[in-house]
Amino acid sequence: MTRRLTVLFLAALLPLLAGAGPAGAAGYRYWSFWEQDGTAWTYATMGPSSTRPADGDVHGFRFSVSEDSSDAAKPRGTADFDAICAKTPARDGEKRVALVVDFGTPADAPSGETPPAGRTACARVAEDATTADALASVAKPLRYDTNALLCAISGYPEKGCGEQLSAEAEKEGKPADSGPSLGLIAGITLVALLATAAIWQTRRRAN
Repeated sequence: MTRRLTVLFLAALLPLLAGAGPAGAAGYRYWSFWEQDGTAWTYATMGPSSTRPADGDVHGFRFSVSEDSSDAAKPRGTADFDAICAKTPARDGEKRVALVVDFGTPADAPSGETPPAGRTACARVAEDATTADALASVAKPLRYDTNALLCAISGYPEKGCGEQLSAEAEKEGKPADSGPSLGLIAGITLVALLATAAIWQTRRRAN
């Protein structure tokens, strides 16, 4: 009988342990920052507050959920400087920066929020201005966290900033839950019951 209980114990334990591992790769919901290299977007190596674009540069922002820069979604829409800044003539002592702002898809949006339509803008700013300065001149209000991470452009999203999501939560648009899963709790309970039964059976035989 003891051997039978041991087999039942292991049979119940193994699949539960297999399902109790990491829930999946985590992603983050955030604004990514991009620079145009020729006709292609490249993920910026510095933040918008540290980048000082030249006249004629095209920079983009995209709100989405991604694990890291290697799988981050690129800005969509027109990304041509001449088209975006066609009605903004050059001025001495200033520079023009074409900006593409992509608010992402409904699947990327926080719960209860709807992404605005994407937009482009030509920011004419001082020669020493950063990309953050250029963005602030055409897409207020901006929101940053205490670490200078860009959290919102034109007030979107209303709340949240770079929050982490699990692979399952990404599908539902919910933040990651770091607590134990129901399967793990059930597994622990079942293991405890089987162990108790095995001890009881051993004592019974000893008596």
